[in-house]
Amino acid sequence: MQSTTQWTKELKLLANILNKSGLEKSIKWGAEVFTYEGKNVVSYGGFKNYFTVWFYNGVFLKDKYKVLVNAQEGKTKSLRQWRFTSIDEVEEKKILEYIKEAVEIEKKGLKIKPEKFQPVSLPVLLINAFKAEKTLKPAFEKLTPGKQKEYILYIEEAKQEKTKIARVEKIIPMILGGVGLNDKYK
Repeated sequence: MQSTTQWTKELKLLANILNKSGLEKSIKWGAEVFTYEGKNVVSYGGFKNYFTVWFYNGVFLKDKYKVLVNAQEGKTKSLRQWRFTSIDEVEEKKILEYIKEAVEIEKKGLKIKPEKFQPVSLPVLLINAFKAEKTLKPAFEKLTPGKQKEYILYIEEAKQEKTKIARVEKIIPMILGGVGLNDKYK
């Protein structure tokens, strides 16, 4: 079961429902994920203000009951969540209906095509770091374009200048070590 103390009873109920789906259960990213022929279909978890079931390819679901939301508008492409704030909102029949449709989507092989790689310009703070640390730029250039972009976006997404500076300082050893920002999660 997913780890949280706030939604213990609710998550147990979701786990029981998902176990009835006939999907294979595995642990990925430290959470239970239900798969069909090795493809992620559905998972669940608890957050501060809600607990949820999410569908990895939920963008293709018809959403008959108009319950699905995009977890992070503008970032999340395919995943959709069904959020609950009370155990009384959980309807097993409807959840299993959505899971059945999600399996059909996997059988059809529907996928969102990844967006074509768009190069992004280097932040001034990173350029300055290249000037200060001569081995940094060659190390950065050895990284894959995707890893370079992760670092650039990580810096640029910060709103405050002091946060951007702190992020540059944090990533310098990682770049010099030849690792990507999110390698520890892969």
